[in-house]
Amino acid sequence: MFETVPARPAGFTTRCTRVLLSPWSRLSLLVMLLAAGATSVLLFEPQRLLERGWPPQVDGAAALVLFTVAYGLCTVAFVPRPFISLAAGALFGSALGLVGAIGGTVLGAGIAFGLGRILGQDALRPLLRGRWLKAADGQLSRHGFRSMLAVRLFPGVPFWAANYCASVSRMGWTPFLVATGLGSIPNTAAYVVAGATAATPTSPVFLVSTGFIVVTMLGGAVVAWRKRHALRHRVRAGEPSGV
Repeated sequence: MFETVPARPAGFTTRCTRVLLSPWSRLSLLVMLLAAGATSVLLFEPQRLLERGWPPQVDGAAALVLFTVAYGLCTVAFVPRPFISLAAGALFGSALGLVGAIGGTVLGAGIAFGLGRILGQDALRPLLRGRWLKAADGQLSRHGFRSMLAVRLFPGVPFWAANYCASVSRMGWTPFLVATGLGSIPNTAAYVVAGATAATPTSPVFLVSTGFIVVTMLGGAVVAWRKRHALRHRVRAGEPSGV
C-alpha cells in the first residue's frame, strides 16, 4: 500500500501569482497604463506637430509608418482622433495622410480592444447587472459589426469609450476591427482633407470637407438620440436589444 501524501499548502509564489493575475489586479494594471499614457501625452504635447512640423530626420515611408504608430498610441491615451487626423493631412497631404490615419485608427482600436479584453473584461462583466448595461452589452454582443459600424460612421460616442465598451462585450476581434476600419473612412477622410487644405480655407475642397464634418456630427447626434430612445423602450418592455 502506498501512503497518501497530504497536499502541501500553496507556496508564497503561487499565492502572489494568483493575486497578480486576478481580474481586479489586471483591471488596476489597465487603469495605471491608461493613466501613464494620458500623462505622457500631456508632457510631450503632440499638438506641437502642427506648429513645428514633422522632424526632418525622419522622412518618406519611415515617417508615415512612425506617424501611424504614434497615431494609434495617442488614441489609446485619449487624444481626440479629429485633432490627429487634421495633423495627418497637414503633414502628409490628403492621400498619404488618410492611409496613416486609417492605419493608426485600426491599430489604436486594436490595442485598446486587446487591453480591455485581457485586463478588464473579467472584472467588469460581473458588474453588468443594470437593465441598461445588459441591453447595451446584448446589442454589442449579438449585433457587433452593425452596431460598431454605426458608431464609427456617425461619431457620437468617444473613440476610446467605444473601444473599451466593445472589449467588455462578447464582440469578436474580426467584426470589431473590420467595422472600425470601414466605418472610420468617411469621417477620417473629411478631417484629413480639411487638414491638408487648411492653408486655403475658402477653397471648395476645404468647405466641402468641413461641411461633411458638421453633417456627420449632427447625424451622429440624431442617431444617438434615436438609439437611446429605442433602447429605453426595449429596456422597459424587457425585450432583447436589436438594431
